[in-house]
Amino acid sequence: LQLLDTLPKIAESHCDFGDVVSVQSNAHYLKIKTLETAIEALCPWRKGPFKLFGIEIDSEWRSNLKWDRICSHLDLQGKKVLDVGCSNGYFGFRMLEAGASSVLGVDSYELFVLQAALINYFAQSKNVVVPNRFGSEPLDRTFDVVYSMGVLYHQRNMDDHMDALANVLKPQGTLVLETLIAEKDFVPTDRYANMRNVWSILSIQSLIKLCANHGFIDCNVINVSTTTTFEQRQTRYSRGQSLAAALDKWDHSLTVEGYPAPTRCVILAIKQ
Repeated sequence: LQLLDTLPKIAESHCDFGDVVSVQSNAHYLKIKTLETAIEALCPWRKGPFKLFGIEIDSEWRSNLKWDRICSHLDLQGKKVLDVGCSNGYFGFRMLEAGASSVLGVDSYELFVLQAALINYFAQSKNVVVPNRFGSEPLDRTFDVVYSMGVLYHQRNMDDHMDALANVLKPQGTLVLETLIAEKDFVPTDRYANMRNVWSILSIQSLIKLCANHGFIDCNVINVSTTTTFEQRQTRYSRGQSLAAALDKWDHSLTVEGYPAPTRCVILAIKQ
């Protein structure tokens, strides 16, 4: 917070919410080192990429690839959107680019909220990220579209998460659910792909049934893809290990624990 307080106001900045979410300005930026220090202090950057006044923040995930797989399947024009577990808000900027009238992002990890604050300090957009543990801290509004991407498998109780998603959607609102899948449901005994907080991974059939059990209809699978080390990898700004270290050295179809390697699907569903 102290570092963010040192950042100068930049007049006449220009934003681009494309593949690389960027903010530029013709103004002479006198405190580039201050900005670099703030970016480094807020590592690791999981989602991105971003570019601030010429500084490229190469995140662990090339999140633009995920967005490319889902963006053409839903019209966001004029929609009020909730992005659950939004990390630093990268996808929220893409949602604004796609026509959303506003995006509220919620994430319980304060570091990611501060990353979003850094970007939006300069972007001054309607993509607002706040600290909120979704499902346990109430939201006093409803939304046209709710995204839950990379969140479901981190939930001890998936039913509670689905109830919370349904509760914040307007009738006939759209849920975008992106999560890890497997051919058969399984529960990791300890870690999955080096992650401790993966509680269960479902099959596509079980996911559709889960959606139906919580009042969602017209459940359509719009994408299934295997995560690659091109999309998720170690960078200067991510720190630590990434997907390559989570895969079996000799067989990349397996994790180091012997489970199926990460495969993800995206489901669109309508609240009844």
